[in-house]
Amino acid sequence: MGSLHGDVLENSPACALNPLDPEEFRKQGHMVIDFLADYYRDIEKYPVRSQVEPGYLRKRIPETAPYNPEPMETIMQDIQNDIVPGITHWQSPNYYAYFPSSGSTAGFLGEMLSTGFNVVGFNWMSSPAATELETIVMDWLGKMLKLPNSFLFSGDGGGVLQGTTCEAILCTLTAARDRMLNKIGRENIGRLVVYGSDQTHCALQKAAQIAGIFPCNFRAVQTSKKTAFGLSPENLQDAINKDLDAGLLPLFLCATVGTTSSTAVDLVGPLCEVAKQYGIWVHIDAAYAGSACICPEFRHYIDGVENADSFSLNAHKWFFTTLDCCCLWVKDPSALVKALSTNPEYLRNKATESKQVVDYKDWQIALSRRFRSMKLWLVIRSYGVANLRNFLRTHVKMAKYFEGLVAKDKRFEIVVPRTFAMVCFRLLPASGDDSSNEAANELNRKLLEGINAAGRIYMTHAVVGGIYMIRFAVGATLTEDRHVNLAWQVVREHADALLGSTVAISPID
Repeated sequence: MGSLHGDVLENSPACALNPLDPEEFRKQGHMVIDFLADYYRDIEKYPVRSQVEPGYLRKRIPETAPYNPEPMETIMQDIQNDIVPGITHWQSPNYYAYFPSSGSTAGFLGEMLSTGFNVVGFNWMSSPAATELETIVMDWLGKMLKLPNSFLFSGDGGGVLQGTTCEAILCTLTAARDRMLNKIGRENIGRLVVYGSDQTHCALQKAAQIAGIFPCNFRAVQTSKKTAFGLSPENLQDAINKDLDAGLLPLFLCATVGTTSSTAVDLVGPLCEVAKQYGIWVHIDAAYAGSACICPEFRHYIDGVENADSFSLNAHKWFFTTLDCCCLWVKDPSALVKALSTNPEYLRNKATESKQVVDYKDWQIALSRRFRSMKLWLVIRSYGVANLRNFLRTHVKMAKYFEGLVAKDKRFEIVVPRTFAMVCFRLLPASGDDSSNEAANELNRKLLEGINAAGRIYMTHAVVGGIYMIRFAVGATLTEDRHVNLAWQVVREHADALLGSTVAISPID
């Protein structure tokens, strides 16, 4: 060996000779698990939002790759010293930004198994267990949500695990587009119109752009405080009427349950009634809030889903499943297959040709796909429906508690009603100060940046109806009541400082 590859290999770690040596894998795997266990134990010690400057890592890491192998101990030390400072700690109990990316032991172990098997499950033949477990788990979760049988494999529909909501919307929009163009001719693509609200996630705009419909025929229908920034059927009808008068063809509606800015809920049932008059494909985007709908007290937010064509939620947001895991159900899987399938000779096999199996490559944009169902299966089995509901309820309870703290302090206001586990609030200018909206917005920009720069908690913002508001999204798995109390203390301290108090603001330890 030495004479062939050079003496350096004589003293190399076993992994340098065999990248999958079982004993070396066991040893190094224990090192990584121990590292991560300590990370979660000590996660509160880190500033929640990374405090590094752009380009920091290039100053710490060599410009060229190592020629010889390096020991795992050295690599792990560099991870601690160089990588951890550049991480914004999404799993921190003091993380309230964007939407949660809640994790769990079960989700992590499921990810390990998925990575360990490392199958590429593009069709049934490539790994039957990967395909069949996905169909089973998607029916499990669909039944937990009380989705109609028309969305399940036990009925005429079915579910698939995508990477993100962006992919789910693009796939369903593509299916809707092709179904329509097959009827009216592909030369009419310029007449197709896509609808959402001015609160709909930008994923819809991106999907419309990729599908060749954006920007001319993309409609962001206006919402208002009157409807808590949810899309009203009346406004949708008005937009449709204008397009029909212009000779255009309504194609696709994305209704949202839990918008990004404020967790607003579009009126699913009435919107579906309007859409169905015109043969519009209705997709329900419940990326964040869909998980909560396994709780009976939240299920009514998706009433009317039986009249939609597709429905999706992100299990990697608020369902304790690691990124990435977007759950998409469709009533008409054949529409996806017709729009997205390819059948080269090298993928043909008897199982596919028998029509008795699902080939998930035809339900998504990419060919390759991961064994995502493994982690979702472990999460559901490890915690059970009852515990999963209680986890979600705990987060809602903490958000409700924070909302009460804000409401008691007259210097603040709740900007929009809390629906799930996110509170949208802002600080009001001191009496006698400029009370214009611009002044209030600038005040809250300063408040939020000061809070985030201190590193003790992390929140993000949104602008709704011209109002800059701070979003406090509870959902990190490790968050407890004491963390919510700390967050409110931090907010008050920074507000005191901005409004002229001399209250000291303690830096992170």
